[in-house]
Amino acid sequence: MKALITGGAGFIGSNLASALAREGSTVLVADNLSRTGSAENLTALLDGSGPAGAIAFQHLDVRDPSACCDLVAREKPDCVVHLAAQVAVTSSLSDPLADFAINTQGTLNLLEAVRLEAPDAHLLFASTNKVYGSLSGLSSSRAQTRYELEDFPQGISESHPVRPETPYACSKMGADHYVRDYAASFGLRTTVFRLSCVYGPWQNGTADQGWVSWFVRAALTGEPVTIYGDGLQVRDLLHVDDLVTAVTAAIAADGAGGVYNVGGGRDFAVSVWAEFGELLEAATGRSIPVRTEDPRPGDQVVYVSDVSRARERLGWEPKIPPRDGVAQLCSWMATRLKVPVGVGGRRP
Repeated sequence: MKALITGGAGFIGSNLASALAREGSTVLVADNLSRTGSAENLTALLDGSGPAGAIAFQHLDVRDPSACCDLVAREKPDCVVHLAAQVAVTSSLSDPLADFAINTQGTLNLLEAVRLEAPDAHLLFASTNKVYGSLSGLSSSRAQTRYELEDFPQGISESHPVRPETPYACSKMGADHYVRDYAASFGLRTTVFRLSCVYGPWQNGTADQGWVSWFVRAALTGEPVTIYGDGLQVRDLLHVDDLVTAVTAAIAADGAGGVYNVGGGRDFAVSVWAEFGELLEAATGRSIPVRTEDPRPGDQVVYVSDVSRARERLGWEPKIPPRDGVAQLCSWMATRLKVPVGVGGRRP
């Protein structure tokens, strides 16, 4: 298989490119290298993932429609995984025009390129659970270490109404709609993944996006962790290896127009600090200082993916529990930062 991955030098893209190359695919990583850590990820990819020559690189900004068309026309990929995006709610609030240009217009540019130059390719788009909004209208209750959605014990399904509430959510929802419509209107083979909280190696999280990685980095470098809210809000954690497995399952299934909530689900849901903090302290062997700030716009008190559709149609479900995945991320991050890490709550 010849795969094109936009945003391929980012966190998810790097993991996916490496995995596909190891499985025998030819992979073209397309990226504008604007995100912190992308250049380092690309160097690592080109230096040693998979057989020699299995991964190549092309500089690409998806805001350039001609560049998108030229690349797809030249490469004629069998599969396109569209990960290139503006990924932070905070950045969308400070510059909504750039957010729209990257997320919505950029996706439309790529869709047109595939429609015109590689109409048989399967395009998989990374959307977000933020399309469902803050879920503020749902009834929630407070338990000892977390909030719970009383009427959705299995989590939020794909049939739940969408209600984007920030520029970021709107731009991703627009792209989400376009991807699905290009299957309906033009017959493209497309799949949409509405992702939950993805984490793992190669991630360079910030305070604005990628909170699991950011917390791990802060813990290892002795910085205080900032919690926006009371720390009882809940997210389902999805290890990137499980996401890679979901992508390969979708490519194999080759479904057209499918939409899937892809996250850790009920079994891998944790509260942001009351429960995750215990995992992090156990993995790093450090006592971690915490400070709190007000919740941010669009924050969900509870979000858990109902992954039933992916289980039934793709034969996929997450396998890596947060305790194991966070410990692995801590080890990877400690190596990259060249800092010691303890285990089992002991200081290094």
